[in-house]
Amino acid sequence: MAKIGKNVVDAELRNEIFNDLFSGKLEFTYEKVNDRQYGVIRVDKNGNERYCRLGVIVAEEREDMTAQELMEKEKNAYADKQAEKAEKAKEKAEKIAHDKARRAEKAKQEKEE
Repeated sequence: MAKIGKNVVDAELRNEIFNDLFSGKLEFTYEKVNDRQYGVIRVDKNGNERYCRLGVIVAEEREDMTAQELMEKEKNAYADKQAEKAEKAKEKAEKIAHDKARRAEKAKQEKEE
């Protein structure tokens, strides 16, 4: 069986845990690790046991913005970064297609000569 990539495996584990937490069912057993974290052992798509940690980060109080404004700022920054990644991926795919077509055209011309 082919090994599934780390990004895919990690994303699947995160989704699994978030779904468990936010569904309200709490089918997994979360153990207290320290004052800021809980952990759970899950089996990933490659069949390996993985230790997944859940932590709570409390943002510092700010004088220049409210907690709501800070959360919105971070959500917008994330959305902007994801859009930028998608644009770069689109440009890369277009370049690959363009280069492939150019190589095919060049090979066709060389074959005709």
